[in-house]
Amino acid sequence: MPDIFDEVEEDLRAERAKKLAQKWGGIALGVALLALAGTGGWQAWRWNEQRQAAAAAGTYLTLHRGTEAEGADLATAANGFAALARESPAGYRTLARLRAAALKAETGDLRAALALWEEVAGDRDADPLYRDLATLLGVMHALDSGDPTQLAARLGPLTAEGNPWRASAREAQALLAIRRGATEEA
Repeated sequence: MPDIFDEVEEDLRAERAKKLAQKWGGIALGVALLALAGTGGWQAWRWNEQRQAAAAAGTYLTLHRGTEAEGADLATAANGFAALARESPAGYRTLARLRAAALKAETGDLRAALALWEEVAGDRDADPLYRDLATLLGVMHALDSGDPTQLAARLGPLTAEGNPWRASAREAQALLAIRRGATEEA
């Protein structure tokens, strides 16, 4: 007797499972496929980002090695770094702009170098460490030609306790004070 009841109960469970599968199976399959497609898309996006970063790194290193060669054309290298900055991911964009600015300053194109440093200093996507470095480098290269009051104001946030550029910023403030004739302040 118990076998008949078990068989009937088993048949009822199977019938309920079949109805449940018919009712919700398509939705469950759709959710699973959507999750699979989303994961695949995310992985493809990450792969593309890594590929772009690797390409930018290779170009950056090639340009950098070119600047170290004897008799290198630094102006052309600076333009190469500027071009790299336009098409690179955020990290390499910042590094390429900083390197382009340094090379432009070294070749005498101070106006372009200051513009690049200002661009990095105002870039919210750039790491704050590099933004502060760009501010400091811009001020240091404008010591002779810029307005001492404005330059000192730009250095103000860099002199805060704990800022990694504090010592260099304070040194630049002293140079600006000397330029203004305030030797005691310096």
